[in-house]
Amino acid sequence: MSEPGKIPLMSGLQAAELPTDESLILASGSPRRAQLLTAAGYQFSVMVAGEDAECGMCSRETAPEMVARYAYRKAADVVSRIDSGFVLAADTVASCVGQILGKPRNQEHAEEILRLLSGRKHDVYTGVCLWSAQQNRCLVDVVRTELEMLPLTQEMLDEYLDSMKWEGKAGAFGYQDGHDWLLVRSGSESNVVGLPMERLLELLENFNSIAETVSTGSISSPDTR
Repeated sequence: MSEPGKIPLMSGLQAAELPTDESLILASGSPRRAQLLTAAGYQFSVMVAGEDAECGMCSRETAPEMVARYAYRKAADVVSRIDSGFVLAADTVASCVGQILGKPRNQEHAEEILRLLSGRKHDVYTGVCLWSAQQNRCLVDVVRTELEMLPLTQEMLDEYLDSMKWEGKAGAFGYQDGHDWLLVRSGSESNVVGLPMERLLELLENFNSIAETVSTGSISSPDTR
């Protein structure tokens, strides 16, 4: 029998060696991100960033800019509380017809989001920040996946809303829930779940050559690559 909650994309994931001798710390309470890391074979601990790391959307900020900033702030929050550790932080949102779609506030908001997505292509962006506390160096990257949601009937919509599976999920949906009405058109499947595992491997392998030194007290995210 398969592990509860495990999905096909978690099979065959690969892990990279950490670029420093520090222990890996996941700056997120997301069970799916933890599952992806575990499936790939990473050993890590969890230290959840403070809620004030997500300080709202800045004026004219795009979805990629927002997830980069949030990922950076989450990592910075955890780094400020440790002396040593290799911190991994991430933030994910959906974007459709120019609207940034975060986590729904309630069931009515979830329905509004799903009606917007129904029958449309949309993007999911995940910002990833890797930060070595010992070296005081970090990098930020953003990964995009294009999805298409097939038109939802009222019955499909009601069933999903009643399931409450939309809670805590950017765009009010979970690709991992196995719905055949949600299709990946291009990009990483794991990115939709909340952590682009293929890109994470590349970032870890190249961290020492592309990471930047962080200015003391910096709170704004560096340019993404």
